[in-house]
Amino acid sequence: MEEKTKFLFEDWRTKLNFRLTSFLEEDDPATLYQPMQYVFEGSGKRIRPILLLLTCKAVGGNIEAAWDAAVAIELLHNFTLVHDDIMDDDDTRRGRETVHKKWTPNIALLAGDGILALSYRALLRTDSEHLKRILEIYTDGIVAVCEGQALDMDFESREHVQPKQYLEMITKKTAYLLNISAKIGAIIGNGSDRQVTALGEFAQNLGVAFQIQDDLLDITVDEDTLGKTFGSDVKQKKRTFLLNYALTHASTQSQQALLNIFQMSEIDNESIYQVRDIFESAGAISAAKESVDNYLSLANKNLESLNGNGENRHLNYLLNYISNRNF
Repeated sequence: MEEKTKFLFEDWRTKLNFRLTSFLEEDDPATLYQPMQYVFEGSGKRIRPILLLLTCKAVGGNIEAAWDAAVAIELLHNFTLVHDDIMDDDDTRRGRETVHKKWTPNIALLAGDGILALSYRALLRTDSEHLKRILEIYTDGIVAVCEGQALDMDFESREHVQPKQYLEMITKKTAYLLNISAKIGAIIGNGSDRQVTALGEFAQNLGVAFQIQDDLLDITVDEDTLGKTFGSDVKQKKRTFLLNYALTHASTQSQQALLNIFQMSEIDNESIYQVRDIFESAGAISAAKESVDNYLSLANKNLESLNGNGENRHLNYLLNYISNRNF
């Protein structure tokens, strides 16, 4: 079954890439369209649109009705990445130069805005009697992502961030986009309110696990494997799960060392390795792994509550993929 699911996902990725390309066929003005096309030449996993298609399928829906919404979700996700890279001043994304580095921040902003507009164009093509509800959920999702990004920025100037505040931030910035992907897919598939809610909660728990895992990978995996700047979170002085944990559980000396590093005007690679060592000794890396496992367990319980039609096996595969993700 795992091989069949892998084949299905690859087939869907191919179709998604083709449909994304069809949305980016314009070439004039080149200042707008070349950077937009460049974004989608990268090797994205397409997890969010695949999740949307899976939830449609899980409630017994016809996925042919969900393709435009799936394209919209992937466009929306990449809009957030382009703007996030500008705000974080990251050098690489998916192993390639970020848009604002290859062109300019202004061009990257324009490309991101264009991608967002195209995402609505795609979503409006969805043939569903529930389109108004879908548009409301989609728009609320964009607002939540912006709120999460704002919280993330605010946290950079704080010495301490409470675990509850951190979870609120990553829920909005990362997990909510998976939540709306799952809900929209289930709604297009004419799922019941109970199914829509359970699948949304499944995706949200999966998203929180995904983000904590991202915090972990950012400082434990090399740049070539990760496909983006090593230690980016530290360089940007982000209040990640690992930092919050270490500032609570590390020795007083190590806590002060962390604070000193995060007060530097520019954090170099040597300091990043020092931060990683402190995270390790404070138990932050082990705690992050445990937290990922806990949220994946909650996501699994959400799936078990569905008692569906057998299509949940593909969602289980997605859960297992996140469980074993190391890049």
